[in-house]
Amino acid sequence: MTLDAILELDQGARVPGSPTRGIGIVGAGAIVNVGHLPAYRKAGFNVVAIADTNLDAARSTAHAWEIGEAYGSVEELLADPKVEIVDIAVTPQAQFEVASAVFEAGRHALCQKPLAEEIEPAIELVARAERAGVRMAVNQQMRWESVIRCTKLLLDAGWYGEPTGGLFDVNIMTDWRMWPWMAERERLEYLFHSVHYFDSIRHLFGEPESVVASTARAPGQFAKGESRTFTVVEYSDTLKIAVVVDHNNWSPEPRAIVRCDGADGKSEGTLGVLYDYPVGRPDTFRYFSRTHHPEHAFERRFVERWIPDAFVGPMGELQLAIEEDREPLTSGRDNLRTLRVLMCAYRSAAEGRRVRIDEIELS
Repeated sequence: MTLDAILELDQGARVPGSPTRGIGIVGAGAIVNVGHLPAYRKAGFNVVAIADTNLDAARSTAHAWEIGEAYGSVEELLADPKVEIVDIAVTPQAQFEVASAVFEAGRHALCQKPLAEEIEPAIELVARAERAGVRMAVNQQMRWESVIRCTKLLLDAGWYGEPTGGLFDVNIMTDWRMWPWMAERERLEYLFHSVHYFDSIRHLFGEPESVVASTARAPGQFAKGESRTFTVVEYSDTLKIAVVVDHNNWSPEPRAIVRCDGADGKSEGTLGVLYDYPVGRPDTFRYFSRTHHPEHAFERRFVERWIPDAFVGPMGELQLAIEEDREPLTSGRDNLRTLRVLMCAYRSAAEGRRVRIDEIELS
């Protein structure tokens, strides 16, 4: 099969043929309005209710998106029999209590990332979902982002040959004042941004062996936590993935690049949303083959964008998993492995050493 034919197999996120299950959303903040709800409308998902402790915000969002019910508490939403799946879009500090109530009520859930700020409460949340017999997924929507999808397709089809390396190079300006609660956290960049990259790395390459990391702040920065991170995710002596992120780029030229290298192929893509967050621009993707027309760049330009289009992925996958009685791709138990990579990075930065993945247990 030709490379172009492989790329044409990319049909985006899978969704149920008739996505009628009632979805209730907890949280009516900005990301729900610019990410979740535009994606769900595009996919034809059945959003039946929304709840927020700020009832006016819930009502305003319900009016804007033609949602039937607006509630001022999780309890009211869970009392609504139309709600089968709960989309939790709250801070990690609030998520444990909200998700626990959702599982106790026998509802399936799409949890927000990071699942938790420490590994222990995340492990407990997964256990509670399993004891309740419900499906739990985590909103790691970058797996459905265009560049990651194309890279995954070509990796699985063998077009890179033996993978040898990768790079997530992100140099942007992030105004943490947009999220005051986030800016107050002692841990920042890894948990609330690079969690996307670590999850995508696992999706593309599997489970790593070790992590080497260093973190930094910028002079006079508003946020308490780290805003610059330098990480190597190690698989073997021939495969290592670098993640270099800086949120302090004051210049007019941001950069958000994903590279994948192999013995027989190389690719580079741009993450368009990060060039003008949250509006952004469409992603781009270029691939070079060592064996098929090495002088030629195979290129794709996309219409869809990470926000909102990739948000279809986790919710569509969760609904399919419920229908097919299986674990979703971004299940809670799978996400523990992503969170473990983050915790290894923090430990490496704090202790100044290489940290093996198996140093942090998941049971």
